[in-house]
Amino acid sequence: MAAPRGSKFPFWLQITLGLVLGALLGWLAKSYEIAWLSTTLEKIGSIFVQLLKLAVAPLVFFAILVSITNLRQVKNAARLATRTLLWFMTTSLIAVVLGIGIGLLTNPGAGTGLTAADGKQPSHTGSWIDFLTGIIPSDMVTPFTKLNVLQIVFLATVAGIAALKLGDKAEPVLAFSRSVLALLQKALWWVIRLAPLGTLGLVGKAISTYGWNLLGKYATFTADIYVGCAIVMFGVYPLLLWGVGKLNPLHFYKGAWPALQLAFVSRSSVGTMPVTQKVTEQLGVPREYASFAVPFGATTKMDGCASIYPALSAIFVAQIFDVPLGPGEYMLIVFVSVIGSAATAGLTGATVMLTLTLSTLRLPLAGAGLLLAIDPILDMMRTATNVAGQIVVPLLVAAKENILDREAYDRAANITTDAAEAPAE
Repeated sequence: MAAPRGSKFPFWLQITLGLVLGALLGWLAKSYEIAWLSTTLEKIGSIFVQLLKLAVAPLVFFAILVSITNLRQVKNAARLATRTLLWFMTTSLIAVVLGIGIGLLTNPGAGTGLTAADGKQPSHTGSWIDFLTGIIPSDMVTPFTKLNVLQIVFLATVAGIAALKLGDKAEPVLAFSRSVLALLQKALWWVIRLAPLGTLGLVGKAISTYGWNLLGKYATFTADIYVGCAIVMFGVYPLLLWGVGKLNPLHFYKGAWPALQLAFVSRSSVGTMPVTQKVTEQLGVPREYASFAVPFGATTKMDGCASIYPALSAIFVAQIFDVPLGPGEYMLIVFVSVIGSAATAGLTGATVMLTLTLSTLRLPLAGAGLLLAIDPILDMMRTATNVAGQIVVPLLVAAKENILDREAYDRAANITTDAAEAPAE
């Protein structure tokens, strides 16, 4: 369902209009207490997110299963996989250190006047015991019905490795898996076409519920998240592309823009995954490698949600509850962010990762409740940063392995890819 060529309303403009109109309608609903308008905005936003989540479980399973088996078509597959994971960890380390630095400079929790009574207890929490024991499911069905993405990743990884070991005997299953994956991606593109409406509902609901006044108490914290993510997206990543990959960063932003804009409004790395993989391939990364790196990145590579956000949140909560943090605590924040990022699982929100960090530092979990009110506003920028990193790492690895099509990368500056276009067959 591609937008008509020469359309006066390109997809990015549709999303922008949805953002502006959503903010206006949300303000009207809040200012004049229009209950039906607030309810309508909530329903529009929740239906969009629900449609995205509908495809998450099977999409993650089949994408990772197929991506692992695709590695047999790639030379030096083990080295590629290892380098990908190492770059995932390296960029996460850079992001979390940057988040801690910004928090120490700005003191986001100081002088806010917030207390535990201003928030609500999070419905989902995380601990290291839950994280480590929760990787392995107790049965084959529950991970899909409860949408436990981490367990789905585990099952898909085991199935993919088993298929590699079986060789030709597994081909019928793999053919079925590839067909199902193609079907899911096609259906998800139809949902993506609804992103402008989803934007209207999600933004409108946030404003109609919380209003603009709430942001005053979180002004420094919100600014820190956006500034930290912006530094990673427009500072760290370009430096890595230029210094490590010898790539022009401007071409990256031109080619990656469709995925970044969709990530911003959908707040879902997994929901954005088909677009992310498409633009990654258009930027010159071989399809066989991109089909491995992008799905794994969409579920484990979270520089925004799992690095910058928990680092700043821990400092914010510690200052609210007047709990001193020392070098040991900051080292723990780094460890949790680099090792535990898979807990975030590519879905909207990062509550599990946040509570995992707070529980590790023995900070009050009630502090997480303080951040739930503005989470949708923060999550947009966090997810865009996540997706940017999920594209940058395959580019760096492909460049260092000399498998990147540099001519395709340079041509990306002239590609007018619309996030609403159908995926390449």
